Amino acid sequence: MQGWLLWGCCPGAHTEWLDRESLKILPSSPIGEAIRYALGQWDALRRYAEHGAAAIDNNAIERAIRGIAITRKNFMFVGSEEGGRWAAVAYSLIESAKLNGIDPYHYIKDILTRVWTHPQSRIKELMPRLWKPPTSPNVADRSPPTKEDTF
Repeated sequence: MQGWLLWGCCPGAHTEWLDRESLKILPSSPIGEAIRYALGQWDALRRYAEHGAAAIDNNAIERAIRGIAITRKNFMFVGSEEGGRWAAVAYSLIESAKLNGIDPYHYIKDILTRVWTHPQSRIKELMPRLWKPPTSPNVADRSPPTKEDTF
């Protein structure tokens, strides 16, 4: 195992060791399968080790897109192809707002009131990553409606 500590000075030593060990071990054994897997994933492992800022897994991304993945089955019940497109737009805006740390209710409410008067040449300003909340407290500071608020 000391070879693993030599990553920086002997980059080929690890694969050489794995290759040598794979000849001594039964390929169908658990350690044989592990060695074969390690050799098959070697390029990705090397990239991870050489660039320490890279995450070893993609859990953060999977958590971020969970909302989209959960709603995937809901697309079967939108009624039509056009309805599916509109649902996809709505889900995309909601999940993008969440990814940018924006409350989706306030974001959607604001852009639906502003889109009609907002200059078309600057429509990208209403996308979640560029969106700025309105300065008027009566729009952004309201909570979502409750049952008492409805007629």
